[in-house]
Amino acid sequence: MTFQHLLSAGDLDRTDAIRILDTAEELLGVASRPIKKLPTLRGRTVVNLFFEDSTRTRISFEAAAKRLSADVINFSAKGSSVSKGESLKDTALTLQAMGADAVVIRHQHSGAPHRLANAKWTNGAVINAGDGTHEHPTQALLDAFTMRRHLGDIEGKNITIVGDVLHSRVARSNALLLDTLGAHVTLVAPPTLLPVGIEKWPVETSYDLDTSLEKADAVMMLRVQQERMNAAFFPSAREYSRRYGLDTPRLNRLPDHAIVMHPGPMNRGMEITADVADHVRSVIVEQVTNGVAVRMAVLYLLLGGAAGDTETTDRDSANEGRA
Repeated sequence: MTFQHLLSAGDLDRTDAIRILDTAEELLGVASRPIKKLPTLRGRTVVNLFFEDSTRTRISFEAAAKRLSADVINFSAKGSSVSKGESLKDTALTLQAMGADAVVIRHQHSGAPHRLANAKWTNGAVINAGDGTHEHPTQALLDAFTMRRHLGDIEGKNITIVGDVLHSRVARSNALLLDTLGAHVTLVAPPTLLPVGIEKWPVETSYDLDTSLEKADAVMMLRVQQERMNAAFFPSAREYSRRYGLDTPRLNRLPDHAIVMHPGPMNRGMEITADVADHVRSVIVEQVTNGVAVRMAVLYLLLGGAAGDTETTDRDSANEGRA
């Protein structure tokens, strides 16, 4: 790989991105085996360093590391020395002393993963699992992986991302990665939920959801992050849902092949109705499954890719299963 850490979707060139997606495709089959493990990262230690609450991302990374036979340490800021005032530096140095080969960090402050990687407080690979309102690169990778499985080559596809772009690290990472892969991205949101400087992003913007749906190959609904809002960004939840929520009539405006996505967790009834979330064209549950394979691929390529290919580890796993 051409990178030591995964801090931003913008760090990935097209070759790197495709390699991760191709590797995830090979690793996806591990979940369907009787023995859901490969020995690739045996003896390596992966630390999940979460300063911000998360369920699906932490569990996804934990499952990914364990399926590659890594040792996993889960660190939560709540109830730890961090709550007593310990700094990120001291926490990182402690983990380094324990032999961390990779640190998966989620932090409420934008830029914390970059600080951890660039300050050399750890010798291991640093993977950004979400920092503030900045980025969430593995989410963008699993979204692209899901799109590719349903739509084929992403190049030239029209992807519509709808909702709270201002507070969304998922939107920023998807915009960067999908542009790298050659897709056309349209961000749809009320003016108050588009960030300053959006004109520099490799995207088009629109305030009209209905028009944007008609040409979309995939539509991704973003969670309205009310916990990050300290002002009135829209008149009411009902008004937001009326103008920017995905319901059945809007679903019917999509092309027949188009898929519906959501990074989760969902506000059912606000940005997406329950019937659309559970519709046959929704791939939201599949995104969770794909997330484990994609995170396995990232860990594999950062920590174990030089040791061999997935076919070799497949054979090793099969032999281990017969032993």
